[in-house]
Amino acid sequence: MSKKLHLYVETDPSAGFCFGVINAINKAEEALQGKEELYCLGEVVHNEEENHRLKKLGLTTIQREDLQLLHHRRILFRAHGEPPSSYAAVHENGNEVIDATCPIVKGLQKQIERSYRAGERIYLYGKATHPEVIGIAGYINNDLVVFNDLDELDLLALPGKITLYSQTTQSIDNFQQIVETLLRHGIEVNVKNTICRSVAHRKPALQEFCRRFDKVVFVAGQNSSNGKFLYQVCKDSNPHTYFISKTNELQPGWFSPDERVGISGATSTPLWLLAEVKAHLENL
Repeated sequence: MSKKLHLYVETDPSAGFCFGVINAINKAEEALQGKEELYCLGEVVHNEEENHRLKKLGLTTIQREDLQLLHHRRILFRAHGEPPSSYAAVHENGNEVIDATCPIVKGLQKQIERSYRAGERIYLYGKATHPEVIGIAGYINNDLVVFNDLDELDLLALPGKITLYSQTTQSIDNFQQIVETLLRHGIEVNVKNTICRSVAHRKPALQEFCRRFDKVVFVAGQNSSNGKFLYQVCKDSNPHTYFISKTNELQPGWFSPDERVGISGATSTPLWLLAEVKAHLENL
């Protein structure tokens, strides 16, 4: 019988769902209490384990092409938000929308609409395929330029004045560097810092947390953009950082006896999963 490792394990106090995700999951759970069918347009959260838990409660994930097949059903719009066309498609067949769009995302949608009506040249730092960005673009007839890296833009061909927005979950450091680069090239930038403060503030706290431990376990879904970004923050702060999506991916060989191990996760990682990981590590 192998000897116990006796690890000292601590969970990052700043880890866990962001407000928008908590709101969406609360709305899903509340709607499912009535035992009626509930559909979610896209995954309610970018975490496989949490989606599996909600599926067992009765939540069915659908895609946009499925909307035309549903009649008189209840459909949850997750925190990422949806374009106006999704609302129209849901209501067309007599379906009900349970709107869990994050208030911060809703604010961005309204802001960008105002810029559009004012005739501004809109640029958005984000991922064109991300559901939040697809939703935002739908409010202004897709009349914007979306980029995830300045290399995607021809700086010499840019207008002399632009209005710059950001997807709410992007890196604040990268956003500031983009603004500085544009200004150096003589471009007048109307800066709209629409990055979620809870996301922006995670980085310095996470860096400090990771430096306190011998090893770090970062827990996130494989398809979580926020998870990939924060994992890299951990890895840069503590090279002995391991990425897992579920408890059974932990390997005892990563650890030595009596080590201090920190656990953190993405804004889409549930606290119950972090608790499972902690319990598993304490029993190695």
